[in-house]
Amino acid sequence: DESSGYESESAGGERSAETGTCGRQRRARTAFTSEQVCRLEKNFQRQKYLGASERRKLAAALRLSEIQIKTWFQNRRMKLKRQI
Repeated sequence: DESSGYESESAGGERSAETGTCGRQRRARTAFTSEQVCRLEKNFQRQKYLGASERRKLAAALRLSEIQIKTWFQNRRMKLKRQI
């Protein structure tokens, strides 16, 4: 059985989401599968920036949203920058 791919990692463990200033709930943190991370890392090694068409294809292949792909690449570039 597959989950939605989202898990809450709030500090207390009791709350599933925090409300923002507008009363909206924050999206739960995405728990990427090891296969998704492996594929994302392989793509990142080839190219640090994805165009719209590459992002769309990768999102469809990994069953993630384009925003999740874009955010993952942004975070990965920042991780690389910190390591350097």
